[in-house]
Amino acid sequence: MLIEIDARGLACPKPVINTKKELDKIENGSVVVTVDNSIAKENILKLAKSSNCETKIIKEEENLIIIEVKKGEGTVVQVKEESELENKCIYISSDKMGSGNDELGEVLIKGFIYTLTEAKPYPKYIVFVNSGVKLTAQNKATIENLKILEEGGVEILSCGTCLDYYGLKDTLEVGTVTNMYNIVDIMKNTSQTITI
Repeated sequence: MLIEIDARGLACPKPVINTKKELDKIENGSVVVTVDNSIAKENILKLAKSSNCETKIIKEEENLIIIEVKKGEGTVVQVKEESELENKCIYISSDKMGSGNDELGEVLIKGFIYTLTEAKPYPKYIVFVNSGVKLTAQNKATIENLKILEEGGVEILSCGTCLDYYGLKDTLEVGTVTNMYNIVDIMKNTSQTITI
């Protein structure tokens, strides 16, 4: 079986996620992925290596890279159980990811939340504080993906004090309002809190 994917123009991490989805569908065969940058190429090669798949660079030019990922009998693509939530909390304190360029930070946080929708099992909680609450009330791209997570059982919680501070309490579009006592309780009673 041969599956072809054109992932040119797709932002990270979509090329590798799309490749993984197609590999998950087949027992034997190849997925041929076309990308337009070296970062996407490296991510696909890492996925293939972690899944014990063979790879072959079919073509590599400046903005055109074609990679064949071959999955043989007995190859296992790393997939966790999808039906349960992990007892983890993701704590998001900004509407940007990392420090430095704000525009890049906005792209990264959007990509992070999208990637969470593709990485199962989901965490049990995602808590938003400070300017992170803007992601649950203003940012249409993140709201759409947070709704997917919520439908999957994730509790999306936004700090009420923070929503008030930014004038967003009446515009919350996903999840529920919480308080600092509840946030501390969640962080104490989950196996891991990941701070973004």
